[in-house]
Amino acid sequence: MTPHPTVRIVDSADVAADAVIGDSSSIWHLAQVREGATIGRNCVVGRGAYIGTGVRMGDNCKVQNYALVYEPATLEDGVFIGPAVVLTNDTYPRAINPDGSLKSAHDWEPVGVTLRRGASVGARAVCVAPVTIGAWATVAAGAVVVKDVPDFALVAGVPARRIGWVGKAGVPLTRETDDGLWICPATGARYVELDGRLAEETA
Repeated sequence: MTPHPTVRIVDSADVAADAVIGDSSSIWHLAQVREGATIGRNCVVGRGAYIGTGVRMGDNCKVQNYALVYEPATLEDGVFIGPAVVLTNDTYPRAINPDGSLKSAHDWEPVGVTLRRGASVGARAVCVAPVTIGAWATVAAGAVVVKDVPDFALVAGVPARRIGWVGKAGVPLTRETDDGLWICPATGARYVELDGRLAEETA
């Protein structure tokens, strides 16, 4: 790998030769980026973070210290992964096969977590693959996600359940009316809830 001049990779980071790192991205101390991983432009991979083989990250993503992003995870643009978050890749983990032999890479099929544009996962949360975290959704710190999260949903707990809605600013929305209208107190943007889903209000 010959990184772009605007890429910063500190000496203690372990970045595979065939990993692709986008312009203006930073890979910090003791982070590991595995073979075939692709990291977009203007991303930050924090201290001690792990980016697995073939993981795909879009532009403007942040993976905070000691987060573990196991393959084949996909992060779209603008995704935030908090400190010590784990994105798993084995739904039914075992170290050994039924006959007692040690499992190898050929004995199981990894499954990934997908995070849509603008999604955020709080510190020490665990996303158990295969799940999809919807666009602009927020997973609260310490949550354990075992099922898909809708766009704009705020989920918390073990297992994670929806406790509200958030807008693109990440701030919990307030109910404007009883007929499904919500408003962002930070930006004034309006959203419409219908059948358990939320979308931005269209003119």
